[in-house]
Amino acid sequence: MPSYYADGNKLDYTPTTGVAAGEIVVLGGLVTVADRPIVANELGSVHTNCVVTGSVAATGITGAQGAAIRWYAASGVFDASTGVTAGYLARPRLVADRQVAVLLWPS
Repeated sequence: MPSYYADGNKLDYTPTTGVAAGEIVVLGGLVTVADRPIVANELGSVHTNCVVTGSVAATGITGAQGAAIRWYAASGVFDASTGVTAGYLARPRLVADRQVAVLLWPS
């Protein structure tokens, strides 16, 4: 029988290389963010359910609040169609936006 372990908003994480505060960390198909630096090979934590801001892959694309958004790790940007599902737009994305607010949410 399963038993309660944690609330799930933060997960323990031990990186093999250092992680900067605010850095996106992809764990399998889960997009998370570090709220403080984590030293390589030392236990830290990453957030799973929070709002982050970051660059988008291209301008000229709009999106309604609540629209799905992805994290494209190869370029280090959020993208409407490429990458791992990150969550949802926390506010509408306008044509000229170079940054978006994203509610990280496990898919």
